[in-house]
Amino acid sequence: MSDVTQNGKAADLDERSRSGRSADALRRGIVDHLRYSIGRPAAALTPEHFYRATALAVRDRMQDNRAASTLTSLDLGRKVTCYLSAEFLMGPQLGSNLLNLGIEEQARAALEGIGVGFDEVLACEEEPGLGNGGLGRLAACYLDSLATLERPAIGYGIRYEFGIFDQEIHDGWQVEKTDNWLANGNPWEIPKPDVNYLVNWGGHTEHYLDDAGHDRVRWVPGRVLKGVAYDTPIQGYGVNTCNVLTLWSARAVESFALDAFNTGDYYKAVEDEVTSETVTKVLYPNDEPDVGKRLRLLQQYFFVSCSIQHVLHIMDDLADASVTDLADRFALQLNDTHPSIGVAELMRLLVDERQLDWDEAWDITVATFGYTNHTLLPEALETWPLGLFAESLPRHLEIIYEINRRFLDEVRAAFPGDDDRLRRMSLIGEDGGKNVRMAHLATVGSHAVNGVAALHSDLLKQSVLKDFFELWPERFSNKTNGVTPRRFLALANPGLRNLLDDTIGEGWLSNLDRLQRLEAFVDDAAFRGKWRDVKRANKARLADYVSSTTGVQLDPGWLFDIQVKRIHEYKRQHLNVLHIATLYHRIKSNPGIDLPPRAFIFGGKAAPGYFLAKRIIKLINAVGETVNDDPDVNQFLKVAFIPNFNVQNAHLIYPAADLSEQISTAGKEASGTGNMKFMLNGALTIGTFDGANVEIREEAGAENFFLFGLTVDEVEQVKRDGYRPSDYIDGDAELAAVLDLIAGGRFSRGDTEVFRPLVDNLRHDDPFLVLADYASYVACQERVSAAWRDTASWTRMSILNTARSGKFSSDRSIAEYSDDIWNVLPVTVKV
Repeated sequence: MSDVTQNGKAADLDERSRSGRSADALRRGIVDHLRYSIGRPAAALTPEHFYRATALAVRDRMQDNRAASTLTSLDLGRKVTCYLSAEFLMGPQLGSNLLNLGIEEQARAALEGIGVGFDEVLACEEEPGLGNGGLGRLAACYLDSLATLERPAIGYGIRYEFGIFDQEIHDGWQVEKTDNWLANGNPWEIPKPDVNYLVNWGGHTEHYLDDAGHDRVRWVPGRVLKGVAYDTPIQGYGVNTCNVLTLWSARAVESFALDAFNTGDYYKAVEDEVTSETVTKVLYPNDEPDVGKRLRLLQQYFFVSCSIQHVLHIMDDLADASVTDLADRFALQLNDTHPSIGVAELMRLLVDERQLDWDEAWDITVATFGYTNHTLLPEALETWPLGLFAESLPRHLEIIYEINRRFLDEVRAAFPGDDDRLRRMSLIGEDGGKNVRMAHLATVGSHAVNGVAALHSDLLKQSVLKDFFELWPERFSNKTNGVTPRRFLALANPGLRNLLDDTIGEGWLSNLDRLQRLEAFVDDAAFRGKWRDVKRANKARLADYVSSTTGVQLDPGWLFDIQVKRIHEYKRQHLNVLHIATLYHRIKSNPGIDLPPRAFIFGGKAAPGYFLAKRIIKLINAVGETVNDDPDVNQFLKVAFIPNFNVQNAHLIYPAADLSEQISTAGKEASGTGNMKFMLNGALTIGTFDGANVEIREEAGAENFFLFGLTVDEVEQVKRDGYRPSDYIDGDAELAAVLDLIAGGRFSRGDTEVFRPLVDNLRHDDPFLVLADYASYVACQERVSAAWRDTASWTRMSILNTARSGKFSSDRSIAEYSDDIWNVLPVTVKV
């Protein structure tokens, strides 16, 4: 039987080993790859080999969809979203792709048919080290939703050879290990060596007159490297649409210098290759030294330049469209400031290489770009020292100067005589030495600017981008973040998925608003019992994992109180620890106390150079060691820190949570997405009025949310009044006693120095108002304990949190981006 008909269309789709979706066809596809792709004799096969063969067989089944998706959007001339992001925290792909293709059970049967356990194979997948936290995970969720909603899209990023780091905990301290995620290859990616672009760096510019007498600029680089594309298919759920994530890997233009080799200079022969490949070697190199800053700027420019060149290649050679139609065919979204150099790069490509006049090029650029801001922290808004920028990207600095000159003329016209406003809005900052302000460049060069939660977007317009909002209010909007329910409920929580399917039908997975139908069952005692059974099974699963990774034994019957996120002072993991230390103090002071047992579970990485964040990890583990080893205390409290928090162990963590800790200082968290994942899985939130917590509380109902702490306005008022942490210590004997316990070495085996920097920071500075919110937080935790004692009521609140989480689907977010900013319409793909 022929696999392909004469007209090129696939025949016998149900039975072909490369595309058939039956269990038998999948089995044959896996066996074929074991023989022809893996190339190992049967006696030498391991579960890892079966994983790779299964991944390749599943990838095969996505390729017809992938090809059809590209051809459909090109043939119909449909607009395409290009999502530019320095991070894509994709997570394991096998389970996700099986779910989206609708062949989970067929894959299970296929593997069992050749004597291999399905779960054992899934466990072999190495998580791609392409992101660090919420920014990269959001990008991955958005790619899933773009494909599911049938919106044509390309994700653009960097193919990092090494992730940020693997985290180990040694004696309570974070230890960073190399994240060599590509050691065994990546079966999901398809190398495209013929898709490559040259990227210039350094050097100087030359001005000349073209044949028509126009002033032109030629960039003479000091160095040239090459970007090579690696494509990963992104399959939508229940549809034929299969978009793509294109990641760029750096190569030398000429990888081997034969002349140098022949003269015996063997190191020189490969020097350019080694230097070039360093560019995409590791996610987020340390940018404290000048060489680190330079490398990080090069990383950002490298992937953005390759991506925009690729877009223009599609326009020229595949879509047969004029570059003047760019904004009608592509929407380029800047995910935070990392890709914002794209504004200057597109202008360079249009003005210098396509020789458009400035005004026409600028109109195209602004109409093409959109910018998503992810932070209100001024220190997190990227700037580059002017000298470094001039040496690295001399032509781009000239372009930025010209953008700035014209932009400030516009500001002068709108606000005459306001020189201070000009200083604040300039693309060139003066504070602490001259620098290029990348958030300003992104804002000026984009037709749309959005925040990622209602509160964040409002604060953005009132603070860091206030001047720009006053100039262009029509450019600003809010697009509250979302998470994909396919991964963070269906994959992560199969027990709940089955219960939902049985109770409200299967349609909720592509229309999360249907979860509202659960509200009809909140008073059904039998359903509440099933709900608790699912939660307890998830807690038992996590307890087993915690035991195997940390040695801490947890009781699934206890309240699981979980805080997992990047370790940072503003996220206030140390406020959580102060509460644990307070409970410890109360138990030791009152042996007859009655507390509902609670397990405190933490996870998250600290940046390698972040001194206080690493001290917070040490404090969590030190308090945990003391609590867990004390028989007076461990009957009420346990503490566990899960090392190397990532998407894989998040699948275990989110479904097991009873209480979600979202306790950042009000006004500091842009949105958060972990809060949404917890809510989706039925956890109740204790949180401040910050980020997306505001909207979560609105959706869940105030009675189903534990609110504490200062509001944004109150935080600002406290700071204006002159915040003195000592006032709160002097007015709260219990807080003073807890700080004394930590400072006095109670949790550090008598060592009074190890936590001195952390305690001194709280006592004398406390920039994120931990002590100001302490009393409110502890009182709120008492309300949590009281609520936990009423099992029926707690279960009811848990169900309602899931039932009302529909707003926080990334499908809703992407529909809003597509309709309001990108104008990218659905395209039905036929295979």
